[in-house]
Amino acid sequence: GNLHEIIFLALGTHFGKVYLLDIQGNVTQKFEISPVKINQISLDESGDHVGICSEDGKVRIPFIHFSSLVQFQVVALHPQFSKSNNKQFVTGGNKILLYERNWLNRWKTSVLHEGEGNITNVKWRANLIAWANNVGVKIYDISSKQRITNVLRDNTNLRPDMYPCSLCWKDNTTLIIGWGSSVKICVVKERDPTEMRDLPSRYVEIVSAFETEFFISGLAPLADQLVTLYYVKENSEHMEEEFRTRPRLDIIQPLPEGCEEISSDALTVRNFQENQCRDYRLEHSEGEPLFYIISPKDIVVAKERDQDDHIDWLLEKKKYEEALMAAEISFKNIKRHDKIGMAYINHLVERGDYDAAARKCQKVLGKNMDLWENEVYRFKTIGQLKAISQYLPRGDLRLRPAIYEMILHEFLKTDYEGFATLIREWPGELYNNMAIVQAVNEHLKKDPTNSMLLTTLAELYTYDQRYDRALEIYLKLRHKDVYQLIHKHNLFSAIKDKIVLLMDFDKEKAVDMLLDNDDKISMDKVVEELKDRPELLHVYLHKLFKRDHHKGQKYHERQISLYAEYDRPNLLPFLRESMHCPLEKVYVTVCRMGNCRRALQMIMEELADVDKAIEFAKEQDDRELWDDLISYSIDKPPFITGLLNNIGTHVDPILLIHRIKEGMEIPNLRDSLVKILQDYNLQILLREGCKKILVADSLSLLQRMHRTQKRGVQVDEENICESCHTPILPSDTAQAFGVVVFHCRHMFHKECLPSPGNVPGIQYCNICSAKRRGPGSGILEMKK
Repeated sequence: GNLHEIIFLALGTHFGKVYLLDIQGNVTQKFEISPVKINQISLDESGDHVGICSEDGKVRIPFIHFSSLVQFQVVALHPQFSKSNNKQFVTGGNKILLYERNWLNRWKTSVLHEGEGNITNVKWRANLIAWANNVGVKIYDISSKQRITNVLRDNTNLRPDMYPCSLCWKDNTTLIIGWGSSVKICVVKERDPTEMRDLPSRYVEIVSAFETEFFISGLAPLADQLVTLYYVKENSEHMEEEFRTRPRLDIIQPLPEGCEEISSDALTVRNFQENQCRDYRLEHSEGEPLFYIISPKDIVVAKERDQDDHIDWLLEKKKYEEALMAAEISFKNIKRHDKIGMAYINHLVERGDYDAAARKCQKVLGKNMDLWENEVYRFKTIGQLKAISQYLPRGDLRLRPAIYEMILHEFLKTDYEGFATLIREWPGELYNNMAIVQAVNEHLKKDPTNSMLLTTLAELYTYDQRYDRALEIYLKLRHKDVYQLIHKHNLFSAIKDKIVLLMDFDKEKAVDMLLDNDDKISMDKVVEELKDRPELLHVYLHKLFKRDHHKGQKYHERQISLYAEYDRPNLLPFLRESMHCPLEKVYVTVCRMGNCRRALQMIMEELADVDKAIEFAKEQDDRELWDDLISYSIDKPPFITGLLNNIGTHVDPILLIHRIKEGMEIPNLRDSLVKILQDYNLQILLREGCKKILVADSLSLLQRMHRTQKRGVQVDEENICESCHTPILPSDTAQAFGVVVFHCRHMFHKECLPSPGNVPGIQYCNICSAKRRGPGSGILEMKK
């Protein structure tokens, strides 16, 4: 862009268009110059002529068009170009060229300089031309046709295309140079004629040179001061986070070896986060202190103004937020406004926006603890302690503990949830923890089951490192943080006798915690604690087995019954994977589950042991099991061999032989059949031998019984009749009497016996027949 006093602004775009704008920013004319971006525009003093240089290397002046093999990047018209004798302009590419119209109305070209890289900027004032290349800045005197100085570039580590040189003529002899973070003010002076010799008639004196904090995108004079447009890099630590990438417009006072900042404004332009140093330009009008900040998306017009006046205007419009921001940016230059923040807080309180007022206290009150306490008491007076509570200082700078306790007591009276939130968010050292614990306990006396108060009390105990009390409350509440508390403070020794409680709360989390920390709580201790809760013991041992099949092997036998009782679907997978379960225990357990057939199937499929299967079938002595065993083995020749060799004494081998498919090859079939026949013969021999032994034993026992029954039986006065219960012998033995003695040793008077039964000649003992419903073992009759 280029500015002609304040009449119009010529603006070139990246799309090759040139717009003429009035002072209000309205487009007055538009020119389609080039399909590529415009690099530089130069106006003469009259504003009648404009020189335009585009990215394609072409220079255009109305009614004149130049292009050559040299790619032009910049252009500058003679300030008096409109006059016929000053038809001159310069262009820059990889060399600086002077174009002059001669008396034949033809253009003559002269090379003013070359060989130091591309020309990135050129400015013409009166008879002096200044341009910048990769090495530095040159000044050429058009009247004497002499190059009079070379001002070297300072920031050689910066890329010239990313951080271009800014040139600005303050007057006909003063040139301001800004490059990177370096500023130099050069004055062209006349040399003493006596010292000229072969030197140019003029020379340059650098009257001020200094470094700035940021990178320069543009410069402009303002009386004896400078207006600087800064590009602020993102990693700059000078400004607040939110302004780090906004461009800054500063007024500085140059000094011989430095500068003094007079004012500073952070500018908000669109897409400022994406812009580079080269994307900003600063143009100014000499007739009036107006400055134009040009960015890819915006043009900002700046006018000199006193910062206090600006703040006055913002306060008058009740724009307290903006006033506060302006005061923070230019705090060094403010003379009257030192209480903007408090005015803003008061305004928000009066408006009833208590939360916003409390939020602003953080920025306004800062580290002034006295002001903080005053505001807390003010918020208490208006009943808004809740609003300010979340913004109170909590770091190294803090209020008196009584202030925090006052707020906590206020919440405890009216808002349990808010109280709990503050306890969670505030560090415990801000207040007297024991005093708050006592207050909470007082409230719990009225409401002992309030879970929120109990949870908060547990947190207070945690702050006070009384973890056992906190753990007790968490377990009582079945609170989710109980496991976090145990892990964080290593409370495993405190939960050794609370394992059942933990399991009742959350079995999965409890078991995972116990298994993850088995070095702190041993597996044996857990099993001991859970011995009376077999359903929980099963959950623990099941997860232990899933993690490591061998770690709890000594409990595998116990697990069989646990699986059978509480988790039958996982019993068989457990038995398959475990290598430490006694098979007998497995079979017994499966049988107790009422599934002998499944036990037999396990032996056949899992162990493939036909001998074990036959042994199991023999123990159960169940015909259906034998049928299952035969059915499973009938297509497996080795199993058939085992059956033929072992079942002959329990199942008729013919049942098995009939079911064998014709043509099936059975290993050792002949030997098996021979064995069956031998077993059969052996059974016959055993039966015959047993029969002989039985007959001999029966005869011997019969003879023994006969001899025994023939023996006499002693009868004396002590014996009684089992019927009349009188002595069996009469007191007078001289009289005739009859006594009947049965082989069972029961005695009766003959006349006391009932008549014989249905079988003639057989007398039964009344006592034995009543009990055994059978005849006595024999009968003796004694008469006198």
